[in-house]
Amino acid sequence: MSNFKKPTIMDGLLPLIVLVTAALLSILVWDTNMLVPLLLSIITASVIAVRLGHKWVDIESYMINGVKMILSVIFILMTVGALVGTWILSGTIPTLIYYGLNIINPSVFLPLVALFSGILTLVLGNSFITVGTVGIAFMAIGHGMGFPAELVAAAIVTGGLMGDKLSPLCDTTVTAPAIVDTDIYSHIKHMLWDTIPAYIISIIIFWFLGIQYAGGEVNLQQIDETLLNLGQIFNINPILFILPVVTLFMIVKKFPVVPTLIFLTLLGGAAAFIFQGSSVTTIVQTMTNGYIADTGVELLDSLLTQGGITSMSGIILLVTLATALGGIFEGAGLFDVLLAKLIEKAQSIGALISTTIFSGLLIGFSSGALYLAVILPGRALVGTYKERGLDTKNLSRCLETVGSVGIYLVPWSVPVLFVSSVLGVNPYSFIPYLFFAFLVPFINILYGFTGFTIAKKDYPETLDSNKSAYSRDNKAINM
Repeated sequence: MSNFKKPTIMDGLLPLIVLVTAALLSILVWDTNMLVPLLLSIITASVIAVRLGHKWVDIESYMINGVKMILSVIFILMTVGALVGTWILSGTIPTLIYYGLNIINPSVFLPLVALFSGILTLVLGNSFITVGTVGIAFMAIGHGMGFPAELVAAAIVTGGLMGDKLSPLCDTTVTAPAIVDTDIYSHIKHMLWDTIPAYIISIIIFWFLGIQYAGGEVNLQQIDETLLNLGQIFNINPILFILPVVTLFMIVKKFPVVPTLIFLTLLGGAAAFIFQGSSVTTIVQTMTNGYIADTGVELLDSLLTQGGITSMSGIILLVTLATALGGIFEGAGLFDVLLAKLIEKAQSIGALISTTIFSGLLIGFSSGALYLAVILPGRALVGTYKERGLDTKNLSRCLETVGSVGIYLVPWSVPVLFVSSVLGVNPYSFIPYLFFAFLVPFINILYGFTGFTIAKKDYPETLDSNKSAYSRDNKAINM
């Protein structure tokens, strides 16, 4: 029998209050990142866990278990860092920028970014690859056309969100239905009801926002200067489009993600050797420390000075702390007490859908880990959905809403930190333009209260338990 005390609601809320308060101080006063707020929240959660009877060795194991969940993500981050470096050095990303500046019309630039990023991520099943490759190119093209960096970044992420949400290759799209006992294709089909409307509305908003910049004068001199500098520094060659094509081929053939990224990194290094005349030493140094650009265009230099395994060290440190915090929350039962209180209050279908989304966002804000935001509410709520005769694909859609989409509203989450690092845009500047991330939860809550698209289903195990309960009640009445 466990000797641990049961946590109270305040025990669950206090580390979150410390995290949010310290985060606001970091932004408004200290002018620093999320390392200290996360560390303070970990300390608070650890003290509470000790008060509840957990030993320090237990708390250490909770943190280790939390970090274990994202080890594969850490490997992906490191390999993406190396890939970005070699793809710039090889001239692949500069080639995408060069042809993009020559072809893309400013009047449809933002909608086109959202559409192309969405289609690419739908095929790739990983928005990190989209952001780290064509995302950088779109940022440079947008700058040349006079678009604010935060708008372009938001359009790239919007496409990535749609692709991640609907791609059968995406890890969260596979995880969410598996946890709640439904199949992946029913899950994806059910998500079309919230994804497509939110995506179309987002693209329309980007089109309206883009008009004010497209209507102005495009700085042709700056574009010409950018093209000239790219042509002088890199060997711009359409043959380099082979690298994105190979990427698509490998993902479609369902090669594992990390080996694929390693192969593409080496392919980028080979292309740098062949097309740019880079030495092996330069290629290895770029894979390690990233590419340092000197094009003569300030923003282009900042965008192309990217990549390298070491460039991901800051993100990895933040991700480690965030998931360690999530591990303590789960191990000490702090999540359970918060979720139990929310479930208790959710009597109607609309309230249950809202509770599912809110609980996932709560976990996302407290841990920054998308997997925890999917797994914990899924485990806690699957029985409730079945007992109420609701198809669990309703639950998996909500889990995807917070795990793939809502997590992008958390400035210290894994994907947001990655986007911020690679695209060089502050999270607090581009998150307000992620209309898709606001619309999808709203649409799901609206569906919950109206009943529209809410699927019903009877589960044998719950019917049997209900019959048993009914039989016991009748026996008690007749006695």
